[in-house]
Amino acid sequence: MSESIKHECGIALIRLRKPISYYAEKYGTPMYGINKLYLLMQKQHNRGQDGAGVASIKINALPGFDYISRFRSVKTRAIDSIFGKIGKEYKKLKEEHPELAQDTEWVWENMPFLGDVYLGHLRYGTHGINTVDNCHPMVRENNWRSRSLAVAGNFNMTNVEEQFEKLLELGQHPKYKTDTVTVLEKIGHFLDEENQALFGYYKNDYTNKEITSLIEENLDMQRVLKRACKDFDGGYAMAGLTGYGASFVVRDPNGIRPAYYYVDDEIVVVASEKPAIKTAFDIEYDDIKEITPGHALIIDKAGTPSLREVVPQGEKTSCSFERIYFSRGNDPEIYNERKNMGRLLCPQILEAIDYDLKDTVFSYIPNTAETSWLGMMKGIEQHLREYRKKALLNKELTEEQLDEILQFRPRAEKLVIKDAKLRTFITDNEHRDDLVTHVYDTTYEVVRKGVDTLVVLDDSIVRGTTLEKSIIKMLDKLEPKKIIIVSCAPQIRYPDCYGIDMSRMKEFVAFRALLAMLQERGLSNKMDEVYEKCLSTVGTPAFRETNYVQELYDLFTHYELADKVAEIVRAPEVKAEVQVIYQTIEDLHLACPNHKGDWYFTGNYPTPGGTGVVNRAFMNYMENKVGRAY
Repeated sequence: MSESIKHECGIALIRLRKPISYYAEKYGTPMYGINKLYLLMQKQHNRGQDGAGVASIKINALPGFDYISRFRSVKTRAIDSIFGKIGKEYKKLKEEHPELAQDTEWVWENMPFLGDVYLGHLRYGTHGINTVDNCHPMVRENNWRSRSLAVAGNFNMTNVEEQFEKLLELGQHPKYKTDTVTVLEKIGHFLDEENQALFGYYKNDYTNKEITSLIEENLDMQRVLKRACKDFDGGYAMAGLTGYGASFVVRDPNGIRPAYYYVDDEIVVVASEKPAIKTAFDIEYDDIKEITPGHALIIDKAGTPSLREVVPQGEKTSCSFERIYFSRGNDPEIYNERKNMGRLLCPQILEAIDYDLKDTVFSYIPNTAETSWLGMMKGIEQHLREYRKKALLNKELTEEQLDEILQFRPRAEKLVIKDAKLRTFITDNEHRDDLVTHVYDTTYEVVRKGVDTLVVLDDSIVRGTTLEKSIIKMLDKLEPKKIIIVSCAPQIRYPDCYGIDMSRMKEFVAFRALLAMLQERGLSNKMDEVYEKCLSTVGTPAFRETNYVQELYDLFTHYELADKVAEIVRAPEVKAEVQVIYQTIEDLHLACPNHKGDWYFTGNYPTPGGTGVVNRAFMNYMENKVGRAY
């Protein structure tokens, strides 16, 4: 993606199913679980670079010993900072007390963070100040281990206000009105209630000390999560550790946010992405399972995992942006899906270049679009095969003409190179645009001036500012006849409210194109009509049932909006003709048949809260409010 946007966080959970001595003997170190958690987080570092955090639980730790540990960091290399701190503790122990370092039970009891169950989190902050206090896991501690809770998640809730009010009704006094705090406190409240109910059940027949063990053996985590999650509206994959050792990962009913798991006799592991599990444990992809939407993978104190329904499963609308851009492309399914995205764009591309492959150069904007570019080139090659087949049937061709046809290959070049070291924040606003134009550089002397058309593939076009300020101007210096920018994603028309930092409508170039077309065609009054519908339904079910903004986009075709986007991103000084091609919704669904979450493209939100967010976002625009709509 040529434009940086922040997005879904990443989670990692590991439950060791054997005593620590088992791993020390088999793998040569009691740090086995910690090392695997480090790998899981490093292999998902693309999911969060604003901070990281880890927590661990020692199951059956003796009284007087710390059983819960947590480290968090917002340093530039947060993962290395955290695990460097943990590793330093163990290295110091081995150097100063080598005899104790050989005693795995002593090490387990005394070394901070070494435990039986681990939780890691990678943070991309879509809201709020980036401080260590904003980093997960969030912890709710209690002297009763079965009431202690650590939570980390990849989620955004659309109904934070509603959840906050429910906490007040429960008698709580939350310090912050954020979805992270409300989730932690909501689960924590019902964990407390489950504890209290069990205590009441056993209190007449057992001592308090005996009851503590009975609660830990019999606590129903499924019931806790059912009660806590029933009113959540949003996309979420939330992981939690209890102080007594049970853990869980719960996924939203539409499967918006990803979560995968693997189980064997040594470990249970959960992560946001399959390749992280595959790499960390060197296992087959087929052994990695997806957590069913609306279900929780619950791992009890003994380490036994089970998949349990928590909320009724809805229509699966897992986020297609994960497939287009966010998830790592070495997942074989995602790799093939991205190639298909590029291939399916070929009919539009061939029509745009008038099938003139000889005078066309194909490239991409680094680096995540490369896989889709390979698919696009495969589609172009397929077109060439059909062309050659017809040519071979033409017996009037000369030997020279036939030789030329057989030897011809599409022209593929690496035209766009990003200068990752260039930082535009070092200058003032007045001169920043000049620096932005140099964030990307290009390869010279491969384009025939005034003759060639450039086809440049990108993952998506969000704001269009990088195209306007940098990429198109840079490509125009090569003096091509035409520049065609191709987006693997459809037009981003609506805000996301389930984890991606795309919340303000006026930032989308597709929305700017919509406004321009309404103005040009004398339809600006339609904006007021939609605003009145939103305003008149605030507080009613209709506000969360009907996306009124869709009425505006329905006035124009996909291709009309694409042409207007091309006008917007073509700066006045650009000499070449500019065209913008977008993936169609239909072809996106063909490329990613099992991941049809497309609300940012279509406005079809999977939850009522999402529909309410888009209407609120439009009202914010009309009222000149700059805040988020959720």
